[in-house]
Amino acid sequence: MVVKKTVRYLVAVFFMLAFFPAAGRGADKEVREVKDLKKVRAVIETRFGEIELKFFPDAAPNHVRNFVKLAKEGFYDGTIFHRVIPGFVIQGGDPNTKGPDRSTYGLGGPGSKVNAEFNEIPHKRGILSMARSSDPNSAGSQFFIVVKDSPSLDRQYTVFGEVTKGMDVADKIVALPRDSRDMPDERVEIKVRIIE
Repeated sequence: MVVKKTVRYLVAVFFMLAFFPAAGRGADKEVREVKDLKKVRAVIETRFGEIELKFFPDAAPNHVRNFVKLAKEGFYDGTIFHRVIPGFVIQGGDPNTKGPDRSTYGLGGPGSKVNAEFNEIPHKRGILSMARSSDPNSAGSQFFIVVKDSPSLDRQYTVFGEVTKGMDVADKIVALPRDSRDMPDERVEIKVRIIE
């Protein structure tokens, strides 16, 4: 009887030592990664100037990782701000906008999705947030920058960063002449640079 209890005890200790430290290391890795992402910045280059961004990995780590990964791969380069609504937002990040068929603009993505990470950060002027369809877990590559406080978006879209410099550039873009679908009449191509 004592032998059986001892064996059970030793087996339990073995499993604790074998599995819990690994879980702890995974959590430590996650904390380190979020800490590293706090240092990452991005610059959106346009012909009107640059828009500098900082990220909120504590609030939306998966959205930050997704944006940084796509930017490093050059995914955003050559896309445009395809939606401009004065007093609201400018939106970009659709790979379809690299092509000439304007009827497909706003419908494209990277072929993968990011689950919603709704948070308490308000959609104030300068906020960087992720666009999506009616499905909360459908964010892909399209993002928007808020040009005027928009509380109606709070907890409906995932805030993952903010503009630290260059809101004057966003203001120039949002003021461009646009069609009935809020697409600017002229192309405003972007290139996204990541600074670590």
